[in-house]
Amino acid sequence: MTYQSKITEAGQTIGTEPNWNGIEPESVARMRLQNRFRTGLDIARYTARIMREDMAAYDRDPANYTQSLGCWHGFIGQQKMISIKKHFGTTKGRYLYLSGWMVAALRSEFGPLPDQSMHEKTSVPALVEELYTFLRQADAREMGMMFRDLDKARDSGDEVEAKRLEHAIDNHETHVVPIVADIDAGFGNAEATYLLARKFIEAGACCIQIENQVSDEKQCGHQDGKVTVPHEDFIAKIRAVRYAFMELGVDGGLIVARTDSLGAGLTKQIAFTREPGDIGDRYNSFLDCDEIAAGDVGHGEVLITRDGKLMRPKRLPSNLYQFRSGTGEDRCVLDCIHALENGADLLWIETEKPHIGQIGGMVSRIREVIPNAKLVYNNSPSFNWTLNFRQQVFDAWAAEGRDTSAYDRARLMSVDYDGTELGKEADERIRTFQKDAAREAGIFHHLITLPTYHTAALSTDNLAKEYFGEAGMLGYVKGVQRQEIRQGIACVKHQNMAGSDIGDDHKEYFAGEAALKAGGTHNTMNQFAA
Repeated sequence: MTYQSKITEAGQTIGTEPNWNGIEPESVARMRLQNRFRTGLDIARYTARIMREDMAAYDRDPANYTQSLGCWHGFIGQQKMISIKKHFGTTKGRYLYLSGWMVAALRSEFGPLPDQSMHEKTSVPALVEELYTFLRQADAREMGMMFRDLDKARDSGDEVEAKRLEHAIDNHETHVVPIVADIDAGFGNAEATYLLARKFIEAGACCIQIENQVSDEKQCGHQDGKVTVPHEDFIAKIRAVRYAFMELGVDGGLIVARTDSLGAGLTKQIAFTREPGDIGDRYNSFLDCDEIAAGDVGHGEVLITRDGKLMRPKRLPSNLYQFRSGTGEDRCVLDCIHALENGADLLWIETEKPHIGQIGGMVSRIREVIPNAKLVYNNSPSFNWTLNFRQQVFDAWAAEGRDTSAYDRARLMSVDYDGTELGKEADERIRTFQKDAAREAGIFHHLITLPTYHTAALSTDNLAKEYFGEAGMLGYVKGVQRQEIRQGIACVKHQNMAGSDIGDDHKEYFAGEAALKAGGTHNTMNQFAA
């Protein structure tokens, strides 16, 4: 429906109400366009469709991979999407990631917490809602500026410009994009997972990421001490999330099944098994066990049978059971196959390093069973990217017989190697990592979990060093404001970004000529018009 038809539609409604004096059809049409999404469910349905289309495009050509950055505040997410539209002209293929780690560290009412599911479970859907509130406000702001330009064109009699602006309004691309939202291990049993998933979806999340750790033992994927659950337990939670999507009418909702098995050597339960080779038996086959004789059974021991033999699983004082060393990749592959066979749409394999060969090897095995298996991959700040890739280049050169005598593998992080041939090749591998991994390792979506946590710390450190030092006010002006102006950062007009102009428009709609508006001649934001 075009801008003009929306005005006509509003006028027809108003025309049936003789007492609605002063309600202007064009103002109604503008407000409706500025608030395209009425509810979180509207957003979830819209973004699920976008993400499904992107997955199909990736299946046709892996060059069509997608990306996101983790955002811990609505404003951060908003500024990210405004920046993407400014630099690339479209938001296509760019999402937001909502990290449970950042919610725990930055948004919990308990204060900063480690990533162990100790934060309030409702703080995560609250952040989903907050992110979409800010993205919708970015739409309203951008369209409001277009409406003002349209009014100027009309006032000056420039019909060509007015038509151009109406066309731009009709084809406006929203800042609202999919969010991949982290539900950790579900914050409880399958029922708790279902209830929380509903909150996520009602807030607008079309894609929920869930991991196969024990909920009350959950650890950050890049820390030690991870404990996994049997496949049946994890599948029950995947089903719970799917039921939540279906109940709320978001039939295209997506589930990312994350496996931490590569770094998790422990399990809390021995899986229930009905017959040899079933899903429970395959999980138990990885347990580290000692064969014993019937007469050697001790008090309180837990035993299983394997191939007709009596086996004693290795049980720790924590009451956890140990997997055999070196089985992590096999367990990851099995985790992924079972997840995709039972309702998951995408996979997440948490690895200890960013190595395309390692990831691609596991994906190839998964694709032998599920040919269109696709990954979401964490380009994690927990990896030392510089050191990892310099070591990968060093090892590749050594394997090729090239001379590596000028390099010390143990200190490749040193600035001394920044300008070297090895350093440059490593940087080029980092630059092309996402493109190469999308092509060679089945990665549909690349994300960085915690980037804006680190950028906030870095930029604040730089400002504090300058402002509280000899530079004084110049530390802010030169390092921040001057850069905002010259780089066209919208936030330099912070009153506009906070909605002042939108408020002025509404005042005029509501009060007409009597409106007391903030954006007059004496508004200091006018200094940034030059």
